[in-house]
Amino acid sequence: MSTIDHAGTYPLGEKQVRRLGYGAMQLAGPGVFGPFKDPSTAHAVLREALALGVNHIDTSDFYGPHETNRLIREALHPYPADLTIVTKIGARRDAQGGWLPAFSKAELEQAVHDNLRNLQLDVLDVVNFRSMLDVHGPAEGSLEAPLTALAALRERGLIKHIGLSNVTMKQVEDAKRIVPIVCVQNMYNLAHRTDDALIDALALEGIAYVPFFPLGGFTPLQSGALSAVAARLGRTPMQVAIAWLLQRSPNILLIPGTSSVAHLRENLAAAELRLTEEDMRELDRIGSGDKAA
Repeated sequence: MSTIDHAGTYPLGEKQVRRLGYGAMQLAGPGVFGPFKDPSTAHAVLREALALGVNHIDTSDFYGPHETNRLIREALHPYPADLTIVTKIGARRDAQGGWLPAFSKAELEQAVHDNLRNLQLDVLDVVNFRSMLDVHGPAEGSLEAPLTALAALRERGLIKHIGLSNVTMKQVEDAKRIVPIVCVQNMYNLAHRTDDALIDALALEGIAYVPFFPLGGFTPLQSGALSAVAARLGRTPMQVAIAWLLQRSPNILLIPGTSSVAHLRENLAAAELRLTEEDMRELDRIGSGDKAA
């Protein structure tokens, strides 16, 4: 099967990755908790992603917990040399599936070892520290202690590179004084544009920006403007939303998730779509609060 042109590549840690990757969050049970309903389907999705040229997978051991990493290991180990697996730490799950902070030095070290064991790796390519100062979005506050602990794990050779998730611009600047930062992962999409300035600042430094919920998350993006552009181009609204993100800035790396092979192919095919300046202007109005959008 031929691979898809994923709109070029961008540095992530020590490797160049294709700009359209895969996020594994949906390979867990409902609410990202418990086992996935059909492991064979999950394996097929992961293998098809690599067959189509994906070389950047985003995961976390608190998905499940432990479920997505186990599926990735079962489907893909031993891993191709060009594959970059990015994981997140900084949170844990309670018995009901709730999300709780896990910031302490001991918790962070345990999370790194859990990821290493469940992915069957000797060293993690990239670890994103996920701030849980506010579960619902970035909140100001010092991240010095957990990042110092992660920097020590990096010095011990357990982590190659460190990124940040759910953070503010000030926290990014403060973090860079503690340890090199290779990526930032925040919520961003056509309708949620809070990080516009951060994306542009990171681009100037060659740091990747990885939007989570690039298609709106659990409530998919709904917009008259998006639907109109999609109809005009003969594509789905989600393909247009992906194409807009790819054209928004060259440092944006996308990790749309799915538990369906057909949907995976549809997402990756969006990399072939080129939007005109008129298309981009029309779509930009969605995030500006224009009522007509």
